[in-house]
Amino acid sequence: MPVSEVIVLTVAVAVGMGSGVLAGMLGIGGAVISTPAVRVLGASPIEAVGTTVPAIIPGAVVGVWRYHRAGLVDWRVGLWCGAAGSVTAVAGAVAADRVGEPRLLMVATALLMGISGWSVARSGRGSAHHRRWWQVSGPVASVPVLMAVGAAAGFVAGLLGVGGGIVLLPAFASVLGFEVRRAVPASLVAVAMFSVPALVTHAVNGHIVWPLALALTVGVVPGARLGSRLTVKASERTVRTAFGVIIGLLAVVYGVTELMGLRG
Repeated sequence: MPVSEVIVLTVAVAVGMGSGVLAGMLGIGGAVISTPAVRVLGASPIEAVGTTVPAIIPGAVVGVWRYHRAGLVDWRVGLWCGAAGSVTAVAGAVAADRVGEPRLLMVATALLMGISGWSVARSGRGSAHHRRWWQVSGPVASVPVLMAVGAAAGFVAGLLGVGGGIVLLPAFASVLGFEVRRAVPASLVAVAMFSVPALVTHAVNGHIVWPLALALTVGVVPGARLGSRLTVKASERTVRTAFGVIIGLLAVVYGVTELMGLRG
């Protein structure tokens, strides 16, 4: 194997570990790091979307197991959202193949990241005991509401290859009023479920660069274990602030890079 390929795969493993930390810590699948990184490593925009998906699943599973041991997994929320998103993830993956300018998917991802980071960080300013009028507590959230949230997240997961947690966590934390330490594991349950059909669809359409995907997966597992451990021990405010800052910075870097590519 040429030295250049070894370097690329080594970098991919490191990227996978970083994305695993984010997946385990923030419940977002980790592709917000791995997707732009795969672009830098030479993949096309549509390959960047597809190549991240195989690594999302093991990262989510490892995170869920760690949260389950801590008694933090809300299976009802995660399973209903995951069931709905599993269907729409296929539609999203198919739609990704129809986009005339694939870079637009990357720009859309950056925009969504920015909105999500702002939303979660801002929602933490108020007390959990003083919910806004539209917020509900977990047990009150109806099945149709959970399925609607899951369906939206699943479509985004398939379309942008970001795991769907970038939609789920803000929805759980800002709209439904869940505490972040409860929202993160529920998000990971759903992400693991609807990443499976998204993976199959992207694989069939030839969007996955498998050497890069496998290298990402190698790094994701230890990263997810570390990330979930950090969130279990952290305060609510710390996790919300970390989500807002990290996702916001990534959104700016990611969006500017892709917009420059569109102009070129």
